[in-house]
Amino acid sequence: MVATMTEPIRILHVLGGISLGGAESRIMDLYRHIDRDKLQFDFLIHQTEKGYYEEEIEALGGRIYRVPRFRLYNIAAYKKALRVFFADHHEFKAVHGHMTSTAALYLPIAKKCGVSVTIAHARSAGVDKGIKGVATRLLRMPLKKKCDHMFACSMLAAESVFGTENAHAGRVKIVPNAIDVKQFIYRKETRIRMRRALSLEDKFVIGHVGRFHYAKNHEYLLAVFQKIVSRKSNAVLLLLGEGSRMEEMKERASALGVADQVIFCGNQKETWNYYQAMDFFVFPSRFEGLPGTVVEAQAAGLRCLISDTIANEVKITELVDSLRIEEKPEKWAEYVLEHEMYERKDRYEQIAAAGFDVSGQAVWYDNFYRYGIL
Repeated sequence: MVATMTEPIRILHVLGGISLGGAESRIMDLYRHIDRDKLQFDFLIHQTEKGYYEEEIEALGGRIYRVPRFRLYNIAAYKKALRVFFADHHEFKAVHGHMTSTAALYLPIAKKCGVSVTIAHARSAGVDKGIKGVATRLLRMPLKKKCDHMFACSMLAAESVFGTENAHAGRVKIVPNAIDVKQFIYRKETRIRMRRALSLEDKFVIGHVGRFHYAKNHEYLLAVFQKIVSRKSNAVLLLLGEGSRMEEMKERASALGVADQVIFCGNQKETWNYYQAMDFFVFPSRFEGLPGTVVEAQAAGLRCLISDTIANEVKITELVDSLRIEEKPEKWAEYVLEHEMYERKDRYEQIAAAGFDVSGQAVWYDNFYRYGIL
């Protein structure tokens, strides 16, 4: 008899888009490490434009589907598009919803159309300001009753999305935002090469990786950097990422008189190389779930100063400390300058042991998706 290949189990991930963002990067790390002969990822997204990861997803065997972006006024049309989609697609064993703002809408529709397992995955511990944030909170309220499984990247994210009672009663599975740690470990030769390529050989480099969004608090970061420059003239701020507030932050850098010392790198695929060029990682977010970038920075051996609004689970090594963003920027600057001298070394073992290496997490997800083992 000739053996026949069985089709892989297909899992549908629901996202706003497949651009270069935190959740997207973590899912792609996982996608690269799963056994794709047994499991395949497909993506349901809410953007019409081509996404950063689109070609790679298709090359790995994934399929990309699109539904209209949700606006409060189009809720009927949005739900209709979802009903049509799931009525036409019965190949998914599970729907894994990372877009929790509308998960209480699309997960029940998927379930009604025959999907066996629905998962709501909280990846942020806050919402946008204004009416958008209010709407998000209202839409999330019934979510805990509208899914089979609740996942979160941190306890703060679990509390924010699913409620304190569910989070502390053990009803939410905390799944670390795992990265490909070996890509980011400190390499002196890469540091020398990158600093030379970026003309940073004699600079003190403050680094940040994140989209230009309200949550990331770039305006406070620039204020901190201005105070650092006033005491250390060779300081440079290296910013990776793009977003709607990028031009505003360029204008703010000019207004603060530090534009010539701020490098806007945009999105970079091989971010691990840029961490090597940095000397200190500063991350004053207003809110986060559990930022993979801070895990990446630790893997690269960087000392990190983060806001105290960020989940403590991200403090995997002794390299991370936190301050309040209500403090004057001078206090953050003083901390950085007082701690700029430290030993840079490989932190792989610590980070992998804490469950943040994606190769180990891929095994866990394989057991969950295929056998339902939590």
